[in-house]
Amino acid sequence: MSGTTWASVRPPTIRRAPTATLSNTSSASRTDGVDTDNNAADFTVGDPSPDNASGGPVEPPVSAKIHDIQGAAHTSPLVGKKVQDVTGVVTAVSTNGFWMQDPQPDTNPATSEGVFVFTSGKPTVTAGNALTVAGKVTEYRPGGDPNNLTTTEISAPKIEVTAASAPIPAATLVGPGGLTAPKAVRTDAPSDVESSATFDPKHNALDFYESLEGMLVKIQNSTAAGPTNSYGELPVLPGGAGKPKTPRGGVIYSYDNANTEILTLTDTLAATPKVNVGDKLPGDIVGPLDYNFGNYDLLPMTTPAVKAVNLPRETTAPTLPGELSAGTFNVENLAPTDPQSKFDRLAAVVVGNLRSPDLLAIEEIQDNNGTGKGVVAADQTWAKLIAAIKTAGGPAYSYRQIDPINGKDGGQPDGNIRQGFLFRTDRGLSFVDRPGGDSTTAVAVTGSPGHPALSVSPGRIAPSDAAWTASRKPLAGEFRYYGRPLFAIANHFDAKLGDQPLMGRYQPPARSSEVQRHAQATLVKGFVDAIQAKDRNAAVIVLGDLNDFQFSQTADILTAGGGLVDLPRTLPANERYSYNYQGNTEVLDHILLSRGLTLPGAFYDYDIVHVNSEYTDQVSDHDPQVVRILPVLWH
Repeated sequence: MSGTTWASVRPPTIRRAPTATLSNTSSASRTDGVDTDNNAADFTVGDPSPDNASGGPVEPPVSAKIHDIQGAAHTSPLVGKKVQDVTGVVTAVSTNGFWMQDPQPDTNPATSEGVFVFTSGKPTVTAGNALTVAGKVTEYRPGGDPNNLTTTEISAPKIEVTAASAPIPAATLVGPGGLTAPKAVRTDAPSDVESSATFDPKHNALDFYESLEGMLVKIQNSTAAGPTNSYGELPVLPGGAGKPKTPRGGVIYSYDNANTEILTLTDTLAATPKVNVGDKLPGDIVGPLDYNFGNYDLLPMTTPAVKAVNLPRETTAPTLPGELSAGTFNVENLAPTDPQSKFDRLAAVVVGNLRSPDLLAIEEIQDNNGTGKGVVAADQTWAKLIAAIKTAGGPAYSYRQIDPINGKDGGQPDGNIRQGFLFRTDRGLSFVDRPGGDSTTAVAVTGSPGHPALSVSPGRIAPSDAAWTASRKPLAGEFRYYGRPLFAIANHFDAKLGDQPLMGRYQPPARSSEVQRHAQATLVKGFVDAIQAKDRNAAVIVLGDLNDFQFSQTADILTAGGGLVDLPRTLPANERYSYNYQGNTEVLDHILLSRGLTLPGAFYDYDIVHVNSEYTDQVSDHDPQVVRILPVLWH
């Protein structure tokens, strides 16, 4: 898995594992007051008990409406208290609870009129039942992750059906023509949202969605902002709203524009369709509003209709005679244990969409037994990929790489991912092998003024430096192109796992993983500086998955002083993306060229080739990219 933005990879959208089945005469009681996200441990089923946890006097239940329970806040003012006489109509039923909504709202739009009633087992109520409920007000934090916001629930409920059939409250329209989310996630000072005294749905997107938590929400004529993922989650733009738009229908993320209008559809209540970016979902989509794993979710009660736009996969221009083409491609945990179809699809991209570049930096090559234990070598992985490319009609690629130390480079446990070079030698490119490079030996810049060289080739940059702890070490290689020296550095910087979620509890979210990437960028920049100290106009290509944006400090460090040009920054703003995370299109992959390849009079043509990130049937989660260089001034 590649570097993921803002938060760790989230599991499927489910609400806990169930306890034993409840009946009308039993209740589920929390055993210790701590939500471990494991209901078998957190709850016991038995007769309703009037005792509190310490066996002392019982605090009498509070009569309350749903809006009293929700309050104008992210945490219920009644949390931990027992409530009674809570009335409402069932709007939707899940496997371990149901949503109910008060058909008689108060006059305060900041207080939600809907709530989830957690029964643990399958509830016996149905949509349209009018109910009176008693129980305990709790706050559920998805996954137990302290960075996630909580959702307000009534747990250990006692339920009385007062009418078998009642009008279900009308859904609230969100998006164009209805309520619209503010652009800002939060406008107040840095804070823990749950403890903040500020609650402002008119100006804060988090507060806006909180004011609708648990209620029936409706969106109309939406557009897919991201592809449906393997968990059945589909980010959409209600009413197609959102900008800046990419030419292909997505929306660009920036620090100033978090695309707060995006809602994620989940398959909690009905299947979600498999769609690509830009596909249309005509008509109404209705369901309760929920929150899971850093996002506000809309849970459709029926599978939405789809009008596909048949987004074409891109193909780059061919490499012309005299041009050198170089690219980068994250192949997402490729191992010989993967089905042959994955190798074949990757090969089809390399040959058909990338036009078989002269040089490719490949990231996320796993060792010969994938996530099995005890192997570090990846020669079988490389051989299988090279053979698939040849079968697809491509050239006979060679490769260079260095095996990491077992378990020291991060990624999937025991996968031992590494990056390496694929290169073809039938178009003037050759590799300069200098022995001695291994997992612990640092490559150095040698040679004489005007003629830089590498001490080992391939070689790893500062592999013992703390900047590379549990992360991939850059691979430097020395090449010749029709006799002219070329230096390439393949990278896979530290992932964004562990960063706080964009729509999470702490605002603005801390991007703690940046610290390591900044240190990594500093080392790579220093290495390029050492080459350019020997030859100011040396031909250097830095490329790979940097796991950071083109507007990030990571990119600023690499480009400081003008020695490198970050090619994503040269594209029109709405075309700068190689990845899609939760509906936000963004750059994670980069190619940077040295000043010697970008001087006035030099020619290069750069292309991010969109074949993966916008598609539900992607072969990798990253789009590859290619630059074609005409070395007019290359010496």
